[in-house]
Amino acid sequence: MDAVPQRKVTVVGAGFVGMTCAQLAVQKGLAREVVLIDVLEGRPQGIALDLNQMSAIEGSGAVCVGTNDPADTADSDLFIVTAGKPRQPGMSRSDLLETNARVMASVAEYVRRGSPEAVVIVVTNPLDIMVHLMRARTSFPPRRVVGMAGVLDSARFSWFIAQETGTSVQDVDAMVLGAHGDSMVPMPHYCTVNGVGLPSLVAADRIDAMTERTRKGGGEIVNLLKTGSAYYAPAAASVAMARSVLEDERRLLPCSCFLNGEYGLEGLYMGVPAVLGRGGVERIVELPLTVESRAQLQATAGAIQDDLAILRDRGLL
Repeated sequence: MDAVPQRKVTVVGAGFVGMTCAQLAVQKGLAREVVLIDVLEGRPQGIALDLNQMSAIEGSGAVCVGTNDPADTADSDLFIVTAGKPRQPGMSRSDLLETNARVMASVAEYVRRGSPEAVVIVVTNPLDIMVHLMRARTSFPPRRVVGMAGVLDSARFSWFIAQETGTSVQDVDAMVLGAHGDSMVPMPHYCTVNGVGLPSLVAADRIDAMTERTRKGGGEIVNLLKTGSAYYAPAAASVAMARSVLEDERRLLPCSCFLNGEYGLEGLYMGVPAVLGRGGVERIVELPLTVESRAQLQATAGAIQDDLAILRDRGLL
């Protein structure tokens, strides 16, 4: 096995997404040291011990450190932030915003203090709002704070396209823009199967059905599981983004980036295609949009602005 790079990656939150991120980071040799931090005593330590014993079988040169102490995250090259609470029965959206905003503020404090040069990938929901808050609280340049959403949503769209067309998912390229949620904007005219445009392969009504299923993709998994939500695909998406940054792969990936005039929007985070390299977001790619897609993007931007207003009203932003 190739030598593992002398890097340090921290995963914040040892829930299902976080522990799977740590597992993939160790297995793929993303860094020499993978720190898994959580407020629950014993959980990150137990997962780390299990992963290190897995390494004895897999032959990975990475070491996982489980901790409850933010000091152990110092000098990290990259953070994947998954910490936060899911929405509970009876909890309003604004309550969820406030709860997870306080988590982000706490994490941002030790990220800023101990790892001032790090790149941060935020996974916590509501995604676009949490990544905005993380950037504000760290005061990092926007290019070094990015949200994971579009890679996951595009992967879901890709799988549905592969099933519909009877082709290998490896040949499918899909694109989803906008907020991570029901207002996301799947882009069928930018979806291809080995270079062949989706509208040439699938009838319009079936495309509409796939786009709607993509918007509800997370909820579909929640309904099937009964308890809990997706974690394998979100973790894989997060680690793919992390690898593009750490290895300077410069992959073009849809992710939540800070917009400064792109797509006619300013001052908010939203899902757009971006080139991810060593410095984080190297470049945002602006796609020509149909009138309908542009209207949908404006609508999803309005929903994000409404949530930001809630945080400002509560003194959290």
